[in-house]
Amino acid sequence: MSGQFESTVEIDRPVGEVFAYLADGRNDPQFSPRVQEISRTPDGPTGVGTVFRSTVKDAGMKTGREFRITGFEPQRSIRWAEQSKNLVTAEGGYDFEALPGDRTRVRIFNTLEGHGVGKLLVGFAVGAARKDAPDFGRRIKAAVEAS
Repeated sequence: MSGQFESTVEIDRPVGEVFAYLADGRNDPQFSPRVQEISRTPDGPTGVGTVFRSTVKDAGMKTGREFRITGFEPQRSIRWAEQSKNLVTAEGGYDFEALPGDRTRVRIFNTLEGHGVGKLLVGFAVGAARKDAPDFGRRIKAAVEAS
């Protein structure tokens, strides 16, 4: 069982700045309170094959997450797929659109999939993610504009 959530936000920064900020997953703790710590392998610029390893806290439980960048088109899109073996995993991305006045529209989306007992939990996870999606977009906007 799986489900998707998404949000779209307009950010008062040029698309190149927004893309660079979000391409560096090490910025995630600035807008995602779930992310406790995160690292990137290999060191250097993000691209297809880059892996981000993080510790996240969901529903009071800490888990390790590993995401691999599967698609990377500068200033257009970023795609990722979770490689870790958790009860609920995510696959998703960002789509970027340059707007007049050095502004950027970003579409954020994830598909959550349950595995094993996680098939029973994924509906709750998707519901919570959908409820938080507008606020998640606002947190990204605030973080990028403050950077």
